[in-house]
Amino acid sequence: MTIEQILDDFSYLDDWEDRYRYVIELGKALPEFSETDRSPANKVEGCVSQVWLKTRAESRDGKTVLTFTGDSDAHIVRGLIAILFAIYSGHSPEEITATDAAAIMSQLGLKDHLTQQRSNGLHAMIARIRAEASAAAAA
Repeated sequence: MTIEQILDDFSYLDDWEDRYRYVIELGKALPEFSETDRSPANKVEGCVSQVWLKTRAESRDGKTVLTFTGDSDAHIVRGLIAILFAIYSGHSPEEITATDAAAIMSQLGLKDHLTQQRSNGLHAMIARIRAEASAAAAA
């Protein structure tokens, strides 16, 4: 699913409860995340929930792109991970560092409906993805 599809789907959902359910459904659609990938190296610090993100660099059409996999023990956080992957996965490190995911989350209205702890966790996930992109760009 692309971020454009998610933005479009959100535009049809007026009620926050419907949007909340939709985010949870996005999380349910994430691919399985292996137990071996639930390692300290993949754990995202700064999240109240357990969150793991794994980054893989690959070459597509002569340029490096990053793809992400991840998981959380919280349903809504899994959905936030799915949205972040729609924003960032499959893009070059330069595109990732130039993309303002917080602004996109604001467009979705999520910023106003997340607890402070969830917002902090979301920012930690964004920071982790951007740090991985910066490291890949420097390599």
